[in-house]
Amino acid sequence: MNYLDFEKPLAEIEGKAEELRAMARSNEEMDVTDEAAALDVKAVELLADLYDGLSPWRKCLVARHPDRPHTSDYIEALFTEYMPLAGDRAFGEDLAIMGGLARFNDRPVVVIGHEKGNDTNTRLMRNFGMARPEGYRKAIRLMEMADKFNLPVITLVDTPGAYPGKGAEERGQSEAIARSTETCLQIGVPLVSVIIGEGGSGGAVALATGNRLAMLEHSVYSVISPEGCASILWKDAEKMREAAEALRLTADDLRNLGIIDLIVSEPVGGAQRHRDEVIARVGRGISAMLGELEGKDRAQLVEERRTKFLSMGRQGLAA
Repeated sequence: MNYLDFEKPLAEIEGKAEELRAMARSNEEMDVTDEAAALDVKAVELLADLYDGLSPWRKCLVARHPDRPHTSDYIEALFTEYMPLAGDRAFGEDLAIMGGLARFNDRPVVVIGHEKGNDTNTRLMRNFGMARPEGYRKAIRLMEMADKFNLPVITLVDTPGAYPGKGAEERGQSEAIARSTETCLQIGVPLVSVIIGEGGSGGAVALATGNRLAMLEHSVYSVISPEGCASILWKDAEKMREAAEALRLTADDLRNLGIIDLIVSEPVGGAQRHRDEVIARVGRGISAMLGELEGKDRAQLVEERRTKFLSMGRQGLAA
């Protein structure tokens, strides 16, 4: 288990408990059952305290936790007959975005998501979930295919943002993101999205402009990272905690603002400690959102999606 900075006291307690058990395993005459159990109880209590009312900045840290389930984990657990599709038919393949045909609850769908990777090699291969233009153009191709064959689209969002490199800009990064967002708005099939970790900038919006949008409880969704915001506003990236507060990027904030439709709760300790349970909860959330869209025709789906996004912020302007 990887521990975050604010979890260091927990790491010490759990480490001491494991150390006692290791000593007992090496010496059968040593009985540490009561001491280890007491430490376990203390660890459970401390974990609950740490995750009770997480600050926005700590939620950012949890959302970025390397042990949280990634898109590949959700696809493996929730979808069957997954057939990955590659390339944008123009430049090449981008492994930061994965997607293809699959079955969800035995229903044919198209699933698309950012993939960060699980170790050093796969993170480099996946570019840490930061897609280039060909990744978004691949997503466009898959969404257009779903539209043609009347297949619901499910997107899983987990990216710090689109890749800002020179090559990506030369190949039309902003245009690719804009066209992906436009495609989300135009397809005549149900489109549901889940923010499973970070939802950063236009790189997230390009896949999350759907009929329904859900967030995991400790995920974040914002126009910019707290570090980036702090660098621009205060010329100091160390003010990221203040920026996280100001950005209102938590699931509770975004539901109150009418940006998202559903919060998928996480057990105490976050998705990284309860991977299977959280994946199952996300599956139920996707089922519920698709169920709300059942029976609606293409014109209704497009119009409701368009109205949903055009209405955002109007209440605040009127006030």
